[in-house]
Amino acid sequence: MIVLATERLELLEFTKDDAEFVRRAVNEPSFLHFIGDRGVRSIDDARRYIADGPMAGYARCGYGLLRVVRKADGASIGMCGVLKRDTLPEPDLGFSLLPEHWSQGYALEAARAVMTHARDLLRLGRILAITTANNESSIRLLGKLGFHFERMITIGDDPTALRLFVSEP
Repeated sequence: MIVLATERLELLEFTKDDAEFVRRAVNEPSFLHFIGDRGVRSIDDARRYIADGPMAGYARCGYGLLRVVRKADGASIGMCGVLKRDTLPEPDLGFSLLPEHWSQGYALEAARAVMTHARDLLRLGRILAITTANNESSIRLLGKLGFHFERMITIGDDPTALRLFVSEP
């Protein structure tokens, strides 16, 4: 199901049929470094990740991570969406592209569409975003979207310091 469309992209709800893409995406070295290890090693693990993550979010909140597809060739190039984590007080913007699609404006294009949807249709107020302290590309992208740095945080038992960004309505 197409949720959003931009000039070059479609953003679709994940289904269990996207397991191979998810398995690859969450095991990219950049994903592991900047986002973390989700423990997805097999197709079955990927199906569980989709069911327990994006699909559960759609059912619980009406939104979640979406698969980013390039219109020109139908290639799945990443994921982007607003999700509600138990570990954060408000919804947050998440995004990740496969490295071969970096520096082409796709992340900004997808994230702008997601933020417009979050504000105009979902009527979400304050939206958060988190990054590792050294993820300069994501920090620049969040700045272009109007997010501002609020403070450093840790989540749960993980001692890793994360940058917390905020976008106000």
